[in-house]
Amino acid sequence: MGRPNTAILAVFFLAMIALFGGVTLFKGGVFIEKHEGDAYQLIEMVLRVADGQRPHLDFMTPIGFLALAPISAFVALGFGIGKSFVLAQIAVAFVLSVLALRVAVSRLEGVWSFLFGLIVVVLCTALVHGEADRAVSISMHYNRWAWALSYIVIALAMLEPLRDRAPVLDGVILGAGMAALALTKITYFVAFFPPVVLALLMRRQWRMILAAIIAGVAVGAAVTALVGMEFWYAYLDDLIAVTQSEARQRPGADLSSTITAPAYLGASFLLLGAVVALRQSRQEVPGLLLLLLAPGFVYVTYQNFGNDPQWLYFVAMLMFVLRPRTELRNGLGWDMRAVMLVIGVAVLSHGAPSALNLVYSPFRHVFLAEDDFGSLLPRAGLSDDLHAREIRLYRTDGNVPLDRPGTGLDAWKEEADRPPAAELKGEELADCELMVGMTAWFTAASRDLDAAGFAGARLFAADVFNSYPLFGDFPFLQGGAPWYYGGLSGYDNADYVIVPLCPIAPDVRANVLETLTERGETLEEVRRTPLYILLRKMAS
Repeated sequence: MGRPNTAILAVFFLAMIALFGGVTLFKGGVFIEKHEGDAYQLIEMVLRVADGQRPHLDFMTPIGFLALAPISAFVALGFGIGKSFVLAQIAVAFVLSVLALRVAVSRLEGVWSFLFGLIVVVLCTALVHGEADRAVSISMHYNRWAWALSYIVIALAMLEPLRDRAPVLDGVILGAGMAALALTKITYFVAFFPPVVLALLMRRQWRMILAAIIAGVAVGAAVTALVGMEFWYAYLDDLIAVTQSEARQRPGADLSSTITAPAYLGASFLLLGAVVALRQSRQEVPGLLLLLLAPGFVYVTYQNFGNDPQWLYFVAMLMFVLRPRTELRNGLGWDMRAVMLVIGVAVLSHGAPSALNLVYSPFRHVFLAEDDFGSLLPRAGLSDDLHAREIRLYRTDGNVPLDRPGTGLDAWKEEADRPPAAELKGEELADCELMVGMTAWFTAASRDLDAAGFAGARLFAADVFNSYPLFGDFPFLQGGAPWYYGGLSGYDNADYVIVPLCPIAPDVRANVLETLTERGETLEEVRRTPLYILLRKMAS
């Protein structure tokens, strides 16, 4: 494989951004097929930041500022939510492709220089978070962006330059990249900071380390100058609150399952096999570093919804890139070039469904039938370019237990082991979970509140989402949480508590009501409808 041509690589990266970005822009908006609730959360945070509010200080979230700022910047310029999302993805892809170009030019050869850039662009511009479910979604975009940035940072730290050594430049990219990970999703920073530092120490990259420290500190200083030291304290408070929350301890499978469950066990063995293969190929330092990265890969996978091991593409690339240039046999007489080729293909095969889904998603989006979609937020002017399937918007289905008294099924109530019913002022609330139709529910409830004279009220929701400001004339709750992670974030600034009779998350409703009772809060019921109970906060 020969030296990559920088100009040709740059043109290729730009062409890929133009292709994937152009395809996502083609419909003039975004048409999602799942994760509407996640979209509510994202929209609320984006609108708050676009209006000058600061994450962690003005609202509670564990998601970093850089996950929101690119989208909010385009909203502030006057673009709709849908177009802003797509334009932000294109902008992030452009910035990260510039950094990926440095990796490709200095550390990779031949086709892998191009494929590395393609992976970064696809992760930035996809219209699904991963996995094999092909339904279009804007949910968890920050996970994809963070993976793309992690690939760049890890490659800079782990791979020796083949040419064009520039330790200061590499250090600046690495330090700024790690700071950006901390400001996008802290999980990635926590997972990859130790092995990245150890990689630099093992390679004795002192100038690179110094440049990285200066760049990281500079980013931190810039953020502090803009929003003050209290930003960091508030960010830390939000992160601690989430780690201590019973409502959101993990978004998917437990930690051991992300290693040993049938869907992941093969990949886990291949990861260990890759470590051994590198060591037996006389790539001792990369082999040890990959072993040190393994816990971080698993931890990020465990923390991400869907538990999609998107580290597989990177490990596969390592197997191909670091293959011995000449025949080399291990103690068993195996040809290590062939061994690493087999492992690389096997790893890539494990990651293929998710990878193909990411690549395919913008093109699938183009061919969605628009007649099947309606505005995600019918309130005029708020999101005219963000749509969801009408059947998911307006078909309101609930999940209710059938073992009611008189059915005969209640004979097995004890064996059913249902959680205790949520209680409000001594009244047991019916067990019901809203499964689909959140847009219809929020619209109907908001209209009823408005008609009853509660427009302008500051509402605290006993549910996972407090999205009423997106559907009616209600202000965003100062200090509130767009997604409930535990506690009573923003409650002290609310006028009323709204308790859905068929909540999106019954466990959250129960947790909120229990917490209010434990605090001794006095609440007066002022309105009850088939959809909700509204309670006024009274002086304690």
